Formats: sequence, C-alpha cells, structure tokens
Amino acid sequence: MSTVRRPDHRSEQHGGHRSARSPHSAGLRHVLTHLITPLLMCIGMGLAYLGAFANPAPHQLPVAIVGSGHSAQLLAQSINDKAGGDLEVRTVGDRSAAVDRLKHQDIFGAYVIPAKGATTGAAKGSAGGAGAERAEGAAAGLSKPVPELLVATAGSDTSASVVQKVFTPIAAHQGAPLKVTDVAPTAEDDPTGQGIFFLLVAISIGSYASVAVIGGAGAVLPVRWRAALAIGTSFVVSLIGTAFAGPVFHLVDHGLRGLWAMAWLYSAGILLIGTGLHTFLKRWTTLGVMALFVMLNFTSSGGIFRPEMQNGFFAALHSFWNGAGFVEGTRSHVYFDNYGLSGHAWTLVWWLVAGLLMVGVAAPAEKRRRTAEAEAAANAAAVAAAAVAATAPEPTSKRDSRTTVRSARAARGAATEAREGAADVDEAAEADVEMEMEEAVGV
Repeated sequence: MSTVRRPDHRSEQHGGHRSARSPHSAGLRHVLTHLITPLLMCIGMGLAYLGAFANPAPHQLPVAIVGSGHSAQLLAQSINDKAGGDLEVRTVGDRSAAVDRLKHQDIFGAYVIPAKGATTGAAKGSAGGAGAERAEGAAAGLSKPVPELLVATAGSDTSASVVQKVFTPIAAHQGAPLKVTDVAPTAEDDPTGQGIFFLLVAISIGSYASVAVIGGAGAVLPVRWRAALAIGTSFVVSLIGTAFAGPVFHLVDHGLRGLWAMAWLYSAGILLIGTGLHTFLKRWTTLGVMALFVMLNFTSSGGIFRPEMQNGFFAALHSFWNGAGFVEGTRSHVYFDNYGLSGHAWTLVWWLVAGLLMVGVAAPAEKRRRTAEAEAAANAAAVAAAAVAATAPEPTSKRDSRTTVRSARAARGAATEAREGAADVDEAAEADVEMEMEEAVGV
C-alpha cells in the first residue's frame, strides 16, 4: 500500500481564499474604525442641540411690574402664583428704574400699569344734554392711558417674545391694548439680534478647522512653532469675523474694535487649546474640539435662547464657557454701554490662558516622546548593524568570499525592505492627517 500522500487541493483553495480575503478584511476594519468618529459626532450633536433647544421654556425668567402701590404688588404676586416658577416677578418704583434694569439685563420685561385718575366716563350732570355727554365720553375714551410693556430685544429677541406672550393676555383682561416699547433695539440689519450668534459659528469653524491643519500637517514642527501659527491664524480669523460683522453684513453699527479684540481672544483660545490637545489626542482631536467648541459651546452661548430659557446644565455652562463670553460681551459692548463687559472679557482671557497652559504641557510631553522614538530608532539601527556584522565574517577563501557577498546582499535587501516599510508608515501617517483634516473641514 502506497504511503505517498496526495496533495490536498481543497486546503490550497481555502488558503488562497484566505489570502485573497485578508486585504479586504484589513480595509474593512480600517473603514469601520474611522466610522466611529462621525457616529460619535452624530450622537453628541443630537444630545447637545436637542437637549438645549428642543423644548425651550422659561425658568425663573426675571420680569417686573412698574408701580409702588398695592395694586402693583397684588398683580406681581398673582403672576408669580400662576407662573409656578417659570417667572420671577418683582416690582420697581417707576418707569425710569425699569428701563435702567432692562439695560443692565437684570430683568427682561417690565409691565407699566396705566396711571389711575384719568377720566373714563361721561361728565356728571351738566346742562349740555345727552349729546354733549356722549361726546365727552368719546373724548375720554380716546385719552385713556394704556398699559405699556418695556423690553430689550438686543439682550434676547426670544426672551422678549416670551415676555410679550405673558403680558398681552393681562392687558386684554384689563380691557386695553398693550403698547410694546423696545428700550434697547438691535442694529437695523440684524432685526432678531441672532447675527452675533452666527458670527460666533463662523469664527468657531475657522478656528477649530485650523487646529486639524496645524496639528496634522504641522506635526513635524516644534510645538512653539505650531503655537505661533495658531496665534497668527487667530489674528486672521478675527479680522474675517470683524469684516463680516461690520462692512459686509452690518450686524453692528459701532464698536468694531472691541468686537475684533473679543473675536481674537476667542479664536486664539480655541486654536491654542486644540493645538495642545493634538499632541495627546492625535486623530481624535477633531472630535474633542467639536465637543468643546460646538456641542457644548453653541448650545450654551445664549445666542438663540438665554440661560433662563434652558435647563440647568446649559444654564450653568453659560456662566463660564467661552462662546457665552463672546456673545454676551459683544452685546454688552454694542448695545448696553459696556455694562458687564469686564466679566465677559475675563472669561475669554481665562480660556486663552488655558490654551497657553495646554501648549506648555504639550511641549515637554512631545519632546520626551520624540527623544524616546529617536533612541528606539538608534537602538534598532545598532542591532541591525550588529546582526549584519555577525553574518559577514572575515573572508579566508574563495568560498568564504562568496558567502560574504551573499550576506552583504541579504543585508542590503533587508535595509531596502526596512526603507520601504518606513515609507509605508509615512504614507499611512500622511493619509491619517489628510483624513483628520477632511473630517474637520467636512463637519
């Protein structure tokens, strides 16, 4: 009986299929790994935007009743009881005090009760007859004072609309139309006042998209050079934003220098923080800066809804996040005579300081990593040289000479393969950089 074993063609077939599938499997794993980033962006954007904007409702929104008498206090108490915590109603002594509080954004609406004592009916028994009485009653009706609602749409158009919806039924119950007076109107070309928010969006995108370029394409540069590029880029982005706000779209009609200063502080903070983070996060930097400066930033900025119209989480972020510092600082500078500007400016300064600290932490960390990589490469080269020397002894004969030649050729082949492998690594790194920049700019 023959002991010669037949070749197993089926195993060869399966091996061929496995080798054919392996490149596709690696490619599929690569694609699925990179799909994690946009899926996380989808989840984060949905949670942030819908959580902040889906169901806006007032939470302790401060308003005032103008008047010092008993009727003003009763009306304020009645509205407070019916609002159930949605409004925070207080009384102020006179109209000028209410205007002052509106311009300081202590309140977002003030209801002025019409003064009592005006003639509202016909004169008492005069000798003029019924026709004269009807004429006097009509004249008195025309001169009857009406309730007035004071608002400041520059502070928030949506809050002003909510306040108007609250007090319009109250005026109707008193049998009079409601007169609405805007004590702090917005610029003529920005009637809703939300142009500042969309300016924030433009500056933010220019800033965090530049982070991917500086961190990815500039990875070979020292950290201090990348930080200098970040500061220079923020200067350009702030100038573009100022041009949009002024001569291009006329979102503001004065205060462009102050707006530029806040835009630069805001953009520089984002770019420096992102540049520092890139040392540690690499290709996940885009997701990180989007979480910081889009998901949590736009939603808490107060550009669409003020914190009194949002839940506690986003209302708390509004008190110290950099987007809120820019939006509220710009409103204060342009519309409210710089009231509260210093606090908002300091918010932007602290974010800039955080960016400088992040770069300061990244510089030594990157230096240590590059030193370790250089030492590892030197050790590998030394080991390779020792291995080549060990396989190429002194030639003592023609045969040994041929052996030495073969060893040298093998060493040269190994070196060539090593160089090709390094080139492949460089190409893969470059592809990752390009993908990172495409993700940032695409989003």
